[in-house]
Amino acid sequence: MTKRGEYVYEWPRPMVAADAAVFGFFAGKAKLLLVNRRNEPFKGKWCLPGGFVNIDEELDNAVARELAEETALTGVRLEQVHTFGRCGRDPRGRVITVTYMGIVGEDKPKVEAGDDAAQAQWFDIEKMPTDLAFDHNDVTKFVIRKLKRRKVYKLNVNGR
Repeated sequence: MTKRGEYVYEWPRPMVAADAAVFGFFAGKAKLLLVNRRNEPFKGKWCLPGGFVNIDEELDNAVARELAEETALTGVRLEQVHTFGRCGRDPRGRVITVTYMGIVGEDKPKVEAGDDAAQAQWFDIEKMPTDLAFDHNDVTKFVIRKLKRRKVYKLNVNGR
């Protein structure tokens, strides 16, 4: 094993992922972009677009890369909103994910699945699938609550 730097220790370390919760407003309804997993674990289940951060990659770049690879969406302004790290959230090992949130206008609704996503689709936030991969049921509830507290939600959905 090649060590990087003087202070590298020989104990297991967690993996880091970055996930994108991207919302769009279409015909007065708020929708959340999900992808359907092409591979195990959770093959065939819906989840947020995202994936592992490369060793030499900044978090902001990782989430933008994963969003583009899995949905073809680029240029979305994403802000870091929460870190999820419950033990056991990913069967592949100890994974901590940094979740980002973004909003796109009606001019950017077209998505196309790619990389390890079999499908990419917008879901009405009031009619979300209930059996999401990983801990994304909890993650999506968190980001939806966060969205509903924002002025942009009130303006686009409630008209005030």
